[in-house]
Amino acid sequence: MNNSFFALVFREKYMKRWGLMRNANDEDLASHSAEVAELAHALAIIGNTYFGKHYDANKAAVVGLYHDAPEVYTGDMPTPVKYFSHAMRENYQIVENNAIEELLLKLPVELRDTYREALKTEDEEIEKLVKVADKLAAYIKCLEEIKYGNPEFSSAEKTIRKSLDKMESEELRWFEKNILPSFLLTLDEMQNN
Repeated sequence: MNNSFFALVFREKYMKRWGLMRNANDEDLASHSAEVAELAHALAIIGNTYFGKHYDANKAAVVGLYHDAPEVYTGDMPTPVKYFSHAMRENYQIVENNAIEELLLKLPVELRDTYREALKTEDEEIEKLVKVADKLAAYIKCLEEIKYGNPEFSSAEKTIRKSLDKMESEELRWFEKNILPSFLLTLDEMQNN
């Protein structure tokens, strides 16, 4: 029996993101996944608290945590490549689904259904929330890189900003107004704010 699911997922820390970009601060897949989980959880709490939603915040966090796990097989495909054409996106989706199934085979049979829901949720609201969190994490990465004097991320910041503007999410708008500005502060400003 091969129970290497977790050993494979733990290899996310070796997978660099933003491979086509010069980074002031390298980001790996594990740290990105943790940030997406934190943001998905926060967006769910914001939705429940301020907009009368009924998200399962813990589920949002778990789905966020595992949202890129298939990339231990596929690698981190740069967004311009992944979305180059409709055909490319469809083909990548097939590859990603195959990677999910391969990962699930690395678990005991009794655990597979639970982790299938974490890797590819059937909950459309949670899936949408995680997509917002994923895009928001990428935007924050761009803001931080620019803050550190790296103009390499200027174009990506503009592109991601446009994507965020198109997303219909009350939780995102609240986060952008009330929390996002703090990411531009220095550590001293954060602690004294």
